[in-house]
Amino acid sequence: MGRLDSKVAVVTGGGNGIGRACCERFASEGAAIVVADVMEGPGRDVVAKVEAIGQRAVFHQLDATSPDDNEAAMQRALDELGGLDIVVTSAGISGKGYVSDGDTQAAVGRMAGNAEVAMDPIRSFTEFPLDDWQAVLDVNLTGTLLAIQSAARRMPNGGSIITLASIAGKQPEAGTPSYSVSKAGVWMLTKFAAKSLAGAGIRVNAIGPGFIETNMTAVVSAIPQLWERFLPHIPMARMGTTAEIANTALFLASDESSYTTGEIFHVDGGFYTE
Repeated sequence: MGRLDSKVAVVTGGGNGIGRACCERFASEGAAIVVADVMEGPGRDVVAKVEAIGQRAVFHQLDATSPDDNEAAMQRALDELGGLDIVVTSAGISGKGYVSDGDTQAAVGRMAGNAEVAMDPIRSFTEFPLDDWQAVLDVNLTGTLLAIQSAARRMPNGGSIITLASIAGKQPEAGTPSYSVSKAGVWMLTKFAAKSLAGAGIRVNAIGPGFIETNMTAVVSAIPQLWERFLPHIPMARMGTTAEIANTALFLASDESSYTTGEIFHVDGGFYTE
């Protein structure tokens, strides 16, 4: 306990999934939290959870693609919580129209209706819609850039920035074209930022989750032919949990990783052992 005492963290996408788990885990170790999310209800729920743990928290409504929203989120950490030491860029989407606490059954129905295209690699690539491509890159990649830039301008004493990449950033079968390319970009952006900001005492590292139990992956596990496609590639033969990702983020946020920057940690059940 107390590994993040007196630290202040901003978590984008903090209202659900991995972001929510990071907020709660960091608070359990002493951090105050800015829960930044596009969805107010889930975000305020996380604020209540953090306060129940005994730590300070504020909600900030964030459109990850907005420079002004990112600037304001980081500034609130300074103005209302007294500093900015840690940032987790967990805001992300899997496709245009994705909502992190949306109707899984409806999403399953849509995907099932497109199963013929999804299972045909030629059609799934050649018919991939441009608007989906752009929407995903805007949130996942540009949103990560904006968060890193906004945070770095407010970390005069250094800090830790943790980005969320994915196994899809290195293995195209693990995601759509837009998702895979966006996460590959996040990984290169992480290395670029780490090299650029090291002189300011700011460490930048990535986590590349495998298949984790979230609303985003609920569609995969709910469609047998999709899950059967991925399961043989996971030696541990199960999905991971958001808590397992948050524990990795805690290491990167804490002083225990003080000589670590520009790295990616794959928490993936052995996906890359093949």
